[in-house]
Amino acid sequence: MANLKYLPFCIALALTPACAQQTVRPPQPAVAENPAPRVEAPESASVEPDAERRVEPTPNLPAQALTPDILFKFLVAEVAGQRGATGIASAAYLDLAQETRDPRIARRAAEVAMFARDRAAALEATRLWSVADPASERARQTLAAMLLNEGRLDEAEPVLREVLASDPAAGFMHLSALLGKVRDASAARALVERLAAAHSQVAEGRYAVAQAAANAGDMPAALAALEKANRLRPGWEPGALLRAQILARTSPADALAFMRDFLAAYPEARDVRLAYARALVNANQFAEGRAQFERLAGELPRNAEVSFAAGLLALQMGEPIAARDWLNRALDADPRDRDTIHYYLGQAAEQLKEADVAATHYAQVEAGNYLVPARARQAALLAAAGRRDEARALLAATQGANDAQNVRLVQAQAELLRDGKERQAAFDALSEGLKRYPDSPELLYDRAMAAEKLDRLDVLEADLRRVIALRPDDAHAYNALGYTLADRTPRLAEAIELLEHALKLAPDDAFILDSVGWAQYRAGNFARAQEFLERAYQARPDPEIAAHLGEVLWARGRQDEAGRLWQTSLQSHPQNEVLLETLRRLKP
Repeated sequence: MANLKYLPFCIALALTPACAQQTVRPPQPAVAENPAPRVEAPESASVEPDAERRVEPTPNLPAQALTPDILFKFLVAEVAGQRGATGIASAAYLDLAQETRDPRIARRAAEVAMFARDRAAALEATRLWSVADPASERARQTLAAMLLNEGRLDEAEPVLREVLASDPAAGFMHLSALLGKVRDASAARALVERLAAAHSQVAEGRYAVAQAAANAGDMPAALAALEKANRLRPGWEPGALLRAQILARTSPADALAFMRDFLAAYPEARDVRLAYARALVNANQFAEGRAQFERLAGELPRNAEVSFAAGLLALQMGEPIAARDWLNRALDADPRDRDTIHYYLGQAAEQLKEADVAATHYAQVEAGNYLVPARARQAALLAAAGRRDEARALLAATQGANDAQNVRLVQAQAELLRDGKERQAAFDALSEGLKRYPDSPELLYDRAMAAEKLDRLDVLEADLRRVIALRPDDAHAYNALGYTLADRTPRLAEAIELLEHALKLAPDDAFILDSVGWAQYRAGNFARAQEFLERAYQARPDPEIAAHLGEVLWARGRQDEAGRLWQTSLQSHPQNEVLLETLRRLKP
C-alpha cells in the first residue's frame, strides 16, 4: 500500500507562538478526481522555459499553542499515513484542521483526504483552507475544482468569480482545464458563459467559452468563440491550438490547412509549429513534418525534444547519418531521457553497419522501456560476431523492471538460440519462461512456432488455441494455426474456417492473404488460390509468398512465369529456406 509523503515535523512546532511566522511548504495538492474530458486543452509544445511560478503571500497564521492534545493528533495522523492507514490519517488531520484553523494544516488535511479518496473530507478540508487563507489562489482553485467535480456548479460559481476577479486571464485558463470534470456539459457551458459575460474583452474568456461549447458538442459555436478570441489577441497560440484540435475532430486536412495558414501569418508561433509538425507526421507526411521539426530545432538548438523528433523522422525515412546527427544534438541538450536517445543512436549505427558503435550505445541504456530491447540488440550483435556465450550471459544477467520486460527477455533468449539453429534449446527456454508466465500470449505464440520446427504439432495447436482463448481478436494466432493445419495436416476444412476468421479480423494482412491462398491451393482451388496469393504478393513481396504464388502458377501450367517470379525473389532473398525448398522440389 502506498504511504503518504512525510510532512516535516516542524509543522507541529510552527503552531507555537515562537514559530508562528515560519513558512512551511507541504507538497502541492492534487486536484480532485478527473474524469476524461471530451475536449482537452491543447498540449503546450513547451518550447520555451517555464515562467516563474507566482509566490503566494504568507498567510496570517493563528496564534495557536502547541498543546499535548494537538501534538498527539498530529503524530497520530502522520504515523497512520506512514503506515498506509490513510483513512485514519485523513480523519485525524481533518479534526486537527477544524480545531486549529491553521491554513497549512487544512491544506495538508485536504491532500491526505484526496490521497485517501475521501471526497467529503477533502471538500471540507479545502473549505477550511480557503477560509483560513482567503488570499490563497491555490486554495480557491482547488475548492472550485472539487465543487465542479461534485457537480455543485451553483456553489462553485461565486468561488470562480473570486478567482476571476484577481486575474481573469489565468482564471479562465484554469477554468478551461477543469471543464472536462463536469458531467453535465450543457450546465458547464451555461456557467462559463455567465462568467465570461463579465469579461467580454478577455481572450481567455472566449477560449473558455469555446472549450465549453466543444464539450457540449456545439463545434460551430466553439469556432465562433475562438474567432472572437483571435480578434482580441491576434496570433494567440492557445486559441489557435484549440481551433486546430476542434477542426481535426472532423477533418484532419482542415486542421493542417488552418495551422499552415496561421504559421504563414505568425511564423514565430512555435507551439503551433510543433503541433503542426506532429500532425504532419500523423498524416504520414514525413518529409514536410521533418522540415518543420528541423526548423524548430534551428530556432531552439538546446531543445532536446525537437532534435529527438527530427532524428526519429530521419531514421524512419532511411537517413541514418542525419538521424545520428540530430540524436547526438538531442543528447548534448541534456535531455531527461538519455536512455531512449542512446537506443535510437544504436539503431542508426546498425543501419550504418557500425556494430561496435551500436553496441556502445545499447550498453548505455540503463533503464526504462528500451532496456530489454537494447540488451536484445547487444546480444544479437555479440552473437553475430561469434561471441554467443557472451550474448547468453548478457541476457541472463539482465533483469526487467516488470513482467512485460521479463517476458521480452525470455523471447530474446529464445530468439538467440533459434538464430543459432538450436531449436530444441529455444523450445526449452520458452517452456521455462511459461512456467513463470503461463498465460503470456507472447510466450505461448513463440513456443508454438518453435514447436512447429520440432514437429510438435500437438504443442503448437494447444498453445495457439490458448492464445486464441486469451486474445480472441488475435488474427495472427488464427492465421498460424490455420496455416499449419492446411500445410501439415489433412484438416483442410478446419484450416480454411480458421483462416477465414483471421481474414475477417485483418482483411488486408498480406501474410493472412497468403495463408488463405495456400489453403485454397491445398484444397485444389487453384484459381481462387492465385487470386489471394497475388493480392498478398502485391501488398508485400515477401519470399515465402513468392514461393507459394510460384507453386500455384507452376501447377496451373505457367512454369515460365513461376520461374521468373522465383528468380526475382531469390535476388533479394538468396537464403530463404521456403523459397529454396520450393525450387529444389519443383525444379530438381
